[in-house]
Amino acid sequence: MEPCLLTYNSIVNGLCKNGRYERAKEVLNEMMQIGVSPDTATYNTLLVECCRKDNVAEAEGLFDEMLRRGVVPDLVSYSSIIGFFSRTGNLGRMMTYYKDMQCKGLTPDKFVYTILIGGFCRHGAISDAMRVRDEMIKLGCQMDVVTYNSILNGLCKEKMLCEADALFSEMVERGVFPDFCTYTTLINGYCKTGYMDKASSLFTSMLQRNLKPDVITYNTLIDGFCKAGEMERAIELRNDMISKMIHPNYITYGTLMNGFCDGGFLSEAFKLWNEMIDKGIEPNIVICNCLIKGYWHGDPGKALEFLKKMKSRGIFPDCITYNTLIHGFLKEENIDTAFDLVKQMEKENLVPDLVTYNVILAQFCRLGRMQEANTIYRKMIEKGVNPDRSTYTSLINGYVSQENLKEAFKFHDEMLQRGFVPDDKF
Repeated sequence: MEPCLLTYNSIVNGLCKNGRYERAKEVLNEMMQIGVSPDTATYNTLLVECCRKDNVAEAEGLFDEMLRRGVVPDLVSYSSIIGFFSRTGNLGRMMTYYKDMQCKGLTPDKFVYTILIGGFCRHGAISDAMRVRDEMIKLGCQMDVVTYNSILNGLCKEKMLCEADALFSEMVERGVFPDFCTYTTLINGYCKTGYMDKASSLFTSMLQRNLKPDVITYNTLIDGFCKAGEMERAIELRNDMISKMIHPNYITYGTLMNGFCDGGFLSEAFKLWNEMIDKGIEPNIVICNCLIKGYWHGDPGKALEFLKKMKSRGIFPDCITYNTLIHGFLKEENIDTAFDLVKQMEKENLVPDLVTYNVILAQFCRLGRMQEANTIYRKMIEKGVNPDRSTYTSLINGYVSQENLKEAFKFHDEMLQRGFVPDDKF
C-alpha cells in the first residue's frame, strides 16, 4: 500500500523540524513521481523552513511552484514569505506579496498586520506602519500587545516619544495590558533621550504590575543616569539589582566606570574595576578604554602603566586606546611620547586612523617641527589614509608661520586637486 498525502506531509514536517530540508525536498519530488500531489500544507512546511534559514530564492521558487501546480496559497503561505521580507528589510517585496494576497481574496488577520507593522517599524518607516495600523483597526482587527510593542519600538527608535506616550495611553484604555517588553522599550526610549524622570516613573509602574526587570532593564536605567551625571542614582540601582539577586554583568560595570571617569572620579571607577575582577567578571577592551580615558583627564603617565596591566590580562589595545593616549599626551604637550605611540601602533599592526594622524600632525605644525609633520603626512599616504581639509590646513599654516611659502602653496595646490576648499585666509 502506497503512502497517502497525509503520511507524506507528516514525513516532510518531521524532516523540516529536524533541519533536514534537502531530504524533505527529495520526499516532495518522490511523492509527485508516484502521483501523490502535494497540497498547501506540504508547501507551507517547506516555505516556513526556507524562510527560517533565510533562503529567499528557494522560498520564492517554492511559492511560484505552488502557483504553477494550481496549489492555492493560504494565509500561512503568505505570512511566511511576507514575514521573511519584513525581517530582512525588503519592504518592497513584502508589500508585493501582501497586495498579491489581497488580490487572491485573502483577508489579512492580526498576525499578518503585525508582521507588516513590525517590518515598517524596524526599518524606520513609521508613517507606513501607522497607515497599516489604521487599516487594521478599520477592518475591525484588534491590536494585541505584540502589535502595540512593535509600533512603540519603532516610535522610540525614531525618538517620537510624545507619540509613543499617547499610544501607550491608548493601549491601556483599550484594555491591552503592557508587558515586560512594553516597559523595557519605553524605558529605553526615555533613557536614550535623557528623560530620566519619565523612565523612573515607568520603572516604578513596571514593579507595581509585578513585572520583574532583568539585567538589561537595569543596565538601561543605569546608563541613563550615568549620562545625566546622576551617579548616586546609578549606584542605587546597581545595589537594588544585587538585592533582588540580579547579577550585574560587564555592561553594568563598564557603564558605571564610564560615568565615574566622565565625572573625574577615577578612584570610584577603580573600586568598581577591583570589585568586577573579584567577582570573576573579565573586563573587555571597551571597559579598559574607558579607564584610559579617565587617566587622560588627569595623569596620562599612569595611563601607560594601565596599558601594561591590561596587556598582562590578555586585553590588547585597539585604535581607540591609542587615540585616547595620544590625545592625552598632546594635551600635556608631550608630542614625542605621542609620536612613539603612533610607532607602537604600527608595530602592533594597528593602522592609525585619520583622527590620530591629524592631531599629531597639527601639533608638530604648531611647534614648527615641519620635518616630523611631513613624516606623518607621508605615513598617512603610505597606509592608505587619505588626508582631509584639516590635514592640509595644518600643513599650510605650519609652512606659512615659517615663511616657507613654496611648500605652503605646494600643499595648497594639492588640497585643491583633492577637492577641498581652503579657508578664506588662504
